[in-house]
Amino acid sequence: MKEEDRMEGLKVPNHIAIILDGNGRWAKRRGMPRSYGHVVGCNNLEKMCDVICELGVKYLTVYAFSTENWKRSVDEVNVLMNLFRKYLRRVEAKAHKNHMRVRIIGDPTGLAPDLQEEIREVEESSANYDQMYFQIALNYGGRDEIERAVTKLADDARNGKLPEGRVTGEVFERYLDTAGIPDPDLLIRTSGEQRISNFLLWQLAYTEFYFTDVAWPDFHKPDLIRAIEKYNGRDRRFGDAK
Repeated sequence: MKEEDRMEGLKVPNHIAIILDGNGRWAKRRGMPRSYGHVVGCNNLEKMCDVICELGVKYLTVYAFSTENWKRSVDEVNVLMNLFRKYLRRVEAKAHKNHMRVRIIGDPTGLAPDLQEEIREVEESSANYDQMYFQIALNYGGRDEIERAVTKLADDARNGKLPEGRVTGEVFERYLDTAGIPDPDLLIRTSGEQRISNFLLWQLAYTEFYFTDVAWPDFHKPDLIRAIEKYNGRDRRFGDAK
């Protein structure tokens, strides 16, 4: 069946989150260094951004580098940081092409100054686009995000910037890195692992999960459509709905 026919009648998720897993293992199976897998995975992300935009997905959030990834070898971390530098320059062009707003979530203060500057440039240059919203989790951890949010909220409370009374979930969400972004409808994790690995801990409360054995470098449009088909087969009910 053609991809276009498979998509007919399917409801496309408003927000898809993806854990881009398996780059290093994919390369190792081919007798290549882990760095090669990261390069191929990065190239695939560029292609998949176009596909996801074409399908009409409004929000895409990807897990690129976690706070735990600093524990990897120095060589691998350096390769990843250099790759991010190059990717951010390319994603700026992609943002203009797709009228896509790019936002980096995570703690930028842990990154090198020149990388922080790249982040500021791509965010500022794409700030007025609204065709698609692309969030890249870089030096991100769900627990770290919540800790930073609580710290900022407590500071505002001490300084009288919050009304007295109970802090609601709606108020708390304004302090998260994803403030103003709807929660994901669908989370995809590639390469066989079935855990969320400290990703979007608050935001994934009602998200549908899709796990696949396909490694990220091999994850293409047919795999995405398969995930959306599975999503459409779920009975999404909330609260006491019957």
